[in-house]
Amino acid sequence: MKRVFDIAAAAFGLLLLSPLFLFVAILIKLDSRGPIFFRQERIGRDFRPFFIYKFRTMVENAAQIGSVITYGGDPRITRIGRFLRKTKIDELAQLINVVKGEMSMVGPRPEVPRYVEMFRQDYEEILKIRPGITDLASLKYQDEAELLGTSASPEEDYVKRILPDKLKLAKDYVQCSSLTFDIGLMLKTVPKLIGCRAWPG
Repeated sequence: MKRVFDIAAAAFGLLLLSPLFLFVAILIKLDSRGPIFFRQERIGRDFRPFFIYKFRTMVENAAQIGSVITYGGDPRITRIGRFLRKTKIDELAQLINVVKGEMSMVGPRPEVPRYVEMFRQDYEEILKIRPGITDLASLKYQDEAELLGTSASPEEDYVKRILPDKLKLAKDYVQCSSLTFDIGLMLKTVPKLIGCRAWPG
């Protein structure tokens, strides 16, 4: 039932948001050089790797000139990228991953291989299900980039403080996952997105 819901919700979302996606694509191409989409390897269900889609929010060679962690004020973020991140519109491209069967609408956020290996024992439990676009940690750490921007060592702070808490929340989700719970999380996510919209200065 969860997979049927995911396909229906993602397909409807892609159809409904197609004008927005086209507008965002044009803005990205006008704002900076590079592709429309950012693709990065993440680890999915049963430790299967896949490439996650996001609308590109950073300069074309961002991976070569900075950390895997992105924080508030990161100079690699483009002007339109700041807006896309603030509103979380960049994440909507992951509807493609949902249709492909790599992600769910709701589920633990997928991590890069490096961090999965650091906490492999935790992920043995978490990756029994598909990762998702939103989850408990997404709501709690909506302003994660800004939070890390105040840290003297963003990556160390992420690995030692934020990620362990995210893993706990992911395990909580695995234990209480249901279609009703998923719909409730989605309904809580939408107002968060609408409430934070602001055009960058």
